[in-house]
Amino acid sequence: MTKVGITGQAGFVGSHLFNYLGLQEGIECIPFTDDIFDDAGQLSAFVSGCDVIVHLAAMNRHPDPEVIYNTNTGLVRKLITALEDSGSKAHVIFSSSTQEELDNLYGKSKKEGREMLQSWAGRSGGRFTGLIIPNVFGPFGKPFYNSFVATFCHLLTHDGEPEIHVDSEVRLIYVNELIAAIYKVVRGDETPSPWVIPHTSQHKVTYIRDLLLNYRDLYLAGGIIPELNSPFEINLFNTFRSYIDPAQRFPVKLIQHTDNRGTFVETIRLGTGGQVSFSTTKPGITRGNHFHTRKIERFAVIRGKASIELRQIGTSQVHRFYLDGNEPSYVDMPVWVTHNITNVGDEELFTIFWINEWFNPDDPDTFFETV
Repeated sequence: MTKVGITGQAGFVGSHLFNYLGLQEGIECIPFTDDIFDDAGQLSAFVSGCDVIVHLAAMNRHPDPEVIYNTNTGLVRKLITALEDSGSKAHVIFSSSTQEELDNLYGKSKKEGREMLQSWAGRSGGRFTGLIIPNVFGPFGKPFYNSFVATFCHLLTHDGEPEIHVDSEVRLIYVNELIAAIYKVVRGDETPSPWVIPHTSQHKVTYIRDLLLNYRDLYLAGGIIPELNSPFEINLFNTFRSYIDPAQRFPVKLIQHTDNRGTFVETIRLGTGGQVSFSTTKPGITRGNHFHTRKIERFAVIRGKASIELRQIGTSQVHRFYLDGNEPSYVDMPVWVTHNITNVGDEELFTIFWINEWFNPDDPDTFFETV
């Protein structure tokens, strides 16, 4: 069992890493709280109990850059003192930043911290890996602190509007991708030190803002799942969703269309154009008796008993299928084939419908003809 401690466990990356490691076999996470840094005895005890220490604790932003520099280098010095006092040979993994190459005190503090720990390892026989990490984004980052993505997501889900001062190209890595890379080091995979972890996406700030605006307008305002064309867009959408307050958002009530046949409810609209709906149908009632010329459609029976009939337009052969919700099944509707569904059981029939287009009353592509 490898015992892993994470300084900065409660932070953005730290909390994700702690949760991820908790799912891995052969890993025991040693709890850490920020106040341990204020007690030399507790810090030495923490260090002594770890096989691997991932040092993430750091200050990212402060009105006074000197405070950032002094805080971050001070934390590294405290950690080194604890390592030396306890005689620890733990593998120390340090998170630095691509800002090492910039002329600012945050980047300077990260570079010097990495070099101090590298020196400790050289004189003590400990093992050290320095990670140089690009800009990280992901769910539950702290707005106005961790990244501009966190800030934009917070603003757009809380009636705000993001402002762009410099529309630069930004190199990014999603937090899940980062913690998977850190896990490789925790696991003992050989990596160079320093290891410049490659970014997984690179975009202009305006491009990211426009995607997030689209998510707000489609998903937050309309309940539509947007079109997601890449892993980056999926990760960005999941990040955006994490800033929505569930207590204010859910449950979202669906519109019921009820008549003497039963009820029809649209449940999901997709940015690719598709939608998912369901219906209830009373015994003996038939729905449908229409065909489409372009739409792709599926009927899935999940409760009750149904008869589905299909007939190609211009022919007389009828295909009839019996479906039972005790063994859920579906039938797809070809184009130019009129179709219907009838409740042939004694209880209410529940059917899920998927179609590749949203319903447009001005262009419904629905033509009525009895099977």
